[in-house]
Amino acid sequence: MRTVVAAVIERGDRRLLIGQRRREDSSPLKWEFPGGKVRDGEAPEAALARELREELGVTLTKCVKWGACGISMKGQQTSWRFIFAAAIADGDAKPVCFEQIAWVLPKELGAYDFLAANRELIANLATGRIKPGEILRATEKEFDTDDTEGH
Repeated sequence: MRTVVAAVIERGDRRLLIGQRRREDSSPLKWEFPGGKVRDGEAPEAALARELREELGVTLTKCVKWGACGISMKGQQTSWRFIFAAAIADGDAKPVCFEQIAWVLPKELGAYDFLAANRELIANLATGRIKPGEILRATEKEFDTDDTEGH
């Protein structure tokens, strides 16, 4: 079984960061929340910080795990996906590993062609049932970037 992490990053204007997979990737040009596979021996939070650096060139400053679900994809083994409300350091995110990125309002998410595994999350964000900014504000714990050293 593999484990993946995903970050829902909300700016002060309530816009969420999404990325479009590259043309040559599996599920080409589908939209997703940034994140990726957890390596053996790596904590999910450390994997999230690494993936955000690799995919967007940004530094994770705070994260709160608020969701987990099993995902079964056709022809693949079952995976666990951990969803985090996340904050990043000021600066511009760059589409290092994406075709393009976009900052969109939750109500606009339905206009993007997302991976099927994101449907429930999209619905909850679009309707306001889940508000990542509020989840982050409810906790005071900052992410310690030293936790990712050596991974």
